[in-house]
Amino acid sequence: MSIKEIVVPDIGDFDAVEVIEVLVAEGDTIQAEDSIVTVESDKASMEIPSSASGKILKLKVGMGDNISEGTVLLMLEVDDSESTETSSDKAPATSATEKQTETTKTDAPVKQETTTDAPATDSSSKTSIEEIIVPDIGDFDEVEVIEVLVAEGDIIEAEDSLITVESDKASMEIPSSASGKVLKLKVKIGDKVSEGSVLLMMEVNTGGIADKPAEEPTPKEDAVKLNVSAPAEAKPSKSPVNKLSPTVHLDEKRFSKAYASPSVRKFARELGVDLGEVDGTSRKGRINKDDVKGFVKKALNTKGSGSSLGVAPMPEIDFSKFGEIETQSLSKINKLTGEFLHRSWVTVPHVTQFDEADITEMEAFRKQMGKEMEKDGIKITPLAFIIRAVVTTLKLYPRFNSSLDSTGENLILKKYFNIGVAVDTPDGLVVPVIREVDQKSLVEISQEIREYAQKARDKKLKPSDMQGGCFTISSLGGIGGTKFTPIVNAPEVAVLGVSKSSIQPLWDGSEFKPRLMLPLSLSYDHRVIDGADGARFTSHLSKMLSDIRRMMV
Repeated sequence: MSIKEIVVPDIGDFDAVEVIEVLVAEGDTIQAEDSIVTVESDKASMEIPSSASGKILKLKVGMGDNISEGTVLLMLEVDDSESTETSSDKAPATSATEKQTETTKTDAPVKQETTTDAPATDSSSKTSIEEIIVPDIGDFDEVEVIEVLVAEGDIIEAEDSLITVESDKASMEIPSSASGKVLKLKVKIGDKVSEGSVLLMMEVNTGGIADKPAEEPTPKEDAVKLNVSAPAEAKPSKSPVNKLSPTVHLDEKRFSKAYASPSVRKFARELGVDLGEVDGTSRKGRINKDDVKGFVKKALNTKGSGSSLGVAPMPEIDFSKFGEIETQSLSKINKLTGEFLHRSWVTVPHVTQFDEADITEMEAFRKQMGKEMEKDGIKITPLAFIIRAVVTTLKLYPRFNSSLDSTGENLILKKYFNIGVAVDTPDGLVVPVIREVDQKSLVEISQEIREYAQKARDKKLKPSDMQGGCFTISSLGGIGGTKFTPIVNAPEVAVLGVSKSSIQPLWDGSEFKPRLMLPLSLSYDHRVIDGADGARFTSHLSKMLSDIRRMMV
């Protein structure tokens, strides 16, 4: 009997891969080719087999460890009479390529065409044409090609992914078993392949491999060829592949059910992305790396959901144990509005500027015009004056009539003036948009306000009626209240809150006079607008409302 170290064989061009499963235990008796551990790279998951039979004395690795070629996996007590180890002093000098050829069975992913009469120290450049075939992919007769990841003429390295295939259980990427130039692709999307199917013809350099003297001991000489096992979907990890930040909360159940390849799963874990929240754009909704990158980019730009911000979920509480309760379902409008406003609140750095406008003369003029137009059934609302004053102010301060682009690095200045008006309905808040306000009269604006408000209450607003806004006004004057802080209607950068007007004493320099004062609350995106401009905007707006003649200038 003797003690033998079982090491990691050649697993391709990887510095380290992570152990996601340990399949044996100390004291177990194993046979050659029995799987020891499961590892996962950015290409696929694979099981590493034992190169000898015997009893496990000591495990040297655990889940989460990073291992590479030559890493000791375990100490094995072997029977010397059954050992298959070949010593360098008993075997003729052979190149590493010839050694691989001798140990390759019918499940090898490459049909080697090597030149064996070359000296072991030959450094001349030799090339050969090899067929790269499908290795052992488990108990499947054939699987469908859903992606081809290389093209003719590409220079690829060993372990680079060639195609993605899909079975009725999972999808996986098939890697190349050699480095070289792709001469001819033999498969395309939609083809059915199985073990041994030719994927492509490759021109490989065989001269460089023979440069290494055979008598130089390496872990490769004791290694047995790896078989690519079923992907991570078929053998789910018992623990996260990567050690994530404590602030990242992944739903492992949803993550495991997401439709993605092992390399995409590893990539997502490295970035702390919950695949359960990612929408796949590939065939049948499969998630690819671009989908993960897009999700991350969106999260970084918008800082959207609680999971993106690393916020722990709300606890579930049984309120019925404290007393009688009634559960009501939120309306669709409530749900959509809640999601939208929550996103705006957590992604937009809000600042609110408060001010008051003296609308004594404006209200007197409005009532006078109302009497004159009463016989025609026309009524001008205070909101129509506010909208006109807002447009005048937007022209003077164009940053308020803008939006940040999706990258957050560019400001889009709008040359049109579409004003959203928040309307309260029994089902929730909606915001129809009045377009091209700068080209409409007070009468036309008033009529549109009433029409949209009625459509909103009758649930007849179309999606297009609520799109394209530049600036939103939320008026609670008809209900009451003194001040409030409205939430920016992103991607807009500002929103105006209007509260109930009231008579207040105002000092005119010699005495106090009763004046009708209108409270204003301007919330704005501090990434675009600073405090000074916020104060200038409300100050100018107040002047417009205090003297409506200024709107004519």
